[in-house]
Amino acid sequence: MKSSRRGEAPHWPLHLFVLLMVGITLYPLLWVFSIAFSGGQSLAIADVPLHATALDRLRAITPWPEQVSASNFRSLFADQPFARWLLNSVIVSAATTFLGVFLASTSAYAFSRFRFPGRRAGLMTFLVSQMFPGTLMLIPLYIIIVKWLGLGSSYIGLVLMYTVTAIPLCVWLMKGYFDTIPKELEESALIDGASQATIFFRIILPLAKPALAVTALISFMTAWNEFIQAATFMDKEAMYTAPVGLRFFVGGYSHQWGYFAAGSIVAAIPIVFLFLFLQKYLVSGLTAGAVKG
Repeated sequence: MKSSRRGEAPHWPLHLFVLLMVGITLYPLLWVFSIAFSGGQSLAIADVPLHATALDRLRAITPWPEQVSASNFRSLFADQPFARWLLNSVIVSAATTFLGVFLASTSAYAFSRFRFPGRRAGLMTFLVSQMFPGTLMLIPLYIIIVKWLGLGSSYIGLVLMYTVTAIPLCVWLMKGYFDTIPKELEESALIDGASQATIFFRIILPLAKPALAVTALISFMTAWNEFIQAATFMDKEAMYTAPVGLRFFVGGYSHQWGYFAAGSIVAAIPIVFLFLFLQKYLVSGLTAGAVKG
């Protein structure tokens, strides 16, 4: 035993590598927090003198503001319409999550339990649709949503687009989970006189909480973080979502980095809390169905 331990490679290089990767990952995040709490709108949190020393240059790249202030956060809501944009994101994301979970769960259950013409083709269509980037669909979606349906700059238009975008992956995830639930449970309920709707809503869905959690998270993040489609279809400032609104703090003639960093932090908070709330379901929901198709 002692000889085998002596022959083992030391672990400190691996630990050092992990710490280095953690530092590289956290460094940009620390800069975002530093700029947000600096109270200014500049990317530079420290002035570098003309004849700077090594200590001055080190201070310039250290993500820590000279003075800590929450003025950017106060101005973000008091002087900027960010609260309205955040509310738009909440409405669109909540509606997308509700509609996406409902459609994905019912569709996945049908693909898992029933055999009907076009079942295999439908599943393959969902899978193939994930091969193409979302920007490829911008022009046809614009024609359908704006020109034909007249839903430009509306909640309904964005919700429909985001739901359609999230459904294919969610259907595959939920189908894999439904496949792991024994059919004998449904057969016993049918013998006891339960209807198909009762079986689905009162037996299957409670057992599929992990898959529902993953589906809800994917649907919510699809709507919350998306920028290109929202920027294309929303042409009224009052209807901007948070990602679209953040763009106008930086770009063109505006360079309000403090507002941009503060808004980014505020916009990230709901996702963090949603992850923490659903974390106990995420691992089982993502891995279930991996060994059974």
